[in-house]
Amino acid sequence: MRTEKERMLAGDLYLANDEELRADFRRSRQLTYLFNQTTEEQIDYRKELLKELFEETGEELYIEPPFHCDYGCHISVGENFYANFDCIILDVGEVKIGKNVMFAPRVGVYTAGHPIAADVRVRGLEFGTAVTIGDNVWVGANTVINPGVTIGSNVVIGSGSVVTKDIPNNVVAVGNPCRVLREINETDKQYWTQLEKAYHAEQGTSAADEG
Repeated sequence: MRTEKERMLAGDLYLANDEELRADFRRSRQLTYLFNQTTEEQIDYRKELLKELFEETGEELYIEPPFHCDYGCHISVGENFYANFDCIILDVGEVKIGKNVMFAPRVGVYTAGHPIAADVRVRGLEFGTAVTIGDNVWVGANTVINPGVTIGSNVVIGSGSVVTKDIPNNVVAVGNPCRVLREINETDKQYWTQLEKAYHAEQGTSAADEG
C-alpha cells in the first residue's frame, strides 16, 4: 500500500493529515520562519536556508522575504533563480523551475487541487499536479500559475496573468486566462541588444564585464 505522500506526488487523491506529511510541513514552517526573519546583512544565511528547504537549487539564488511554501522539498530551481516579495509556491505536486528565471512580486505557483464534488471535498481528500517552468523565463507581478501547467523557455508572462494552460517556448503571453500574445522574434533581440550596447558605451564597459 502506498503512503499518503507517495499518492500525493503521483497526483492521486490523498489525505494531508498524515504524520509523514505533517513532519515535512513542520520542517517547512520552521525554515521559512527563519528565512522570513532575516535581514539584508544575512544574505549568505538566507541562501543556506533556501538550499536546505528546497529539493535542488543552483549555486546562485535569491528570494526576497517574505516567502511561503507548503513543503519546500518538492521544489527544484535552476541557476540564478530570483523571486521578488510575497512569492508563494504550494508544492503539493513537484515544482521544477529552470535556470535564469525571475519572478516579480506576488507570483503564486499552485499545484494543489480539491475535488469539485463537495461531498468528497469535505471529507478532506485532495490532490496535486506538477508545474514545470523552463529556462530564461520572466513572470510578471501578481501572476497565478495553476496546477498542471508547463511554461516553456524564453517566455515572458505579463503581470496579472492567470496561467491555466501550457505556454510554448519563445513567446509573450498575458491575460486571464493567459494566452500567447506574440512570438519573441529577432527584432526584439536586435532592439534590446542595441540598448545594451548603448548602456555599455556610456559606462565604458562590455557585456562580458557582467559575467
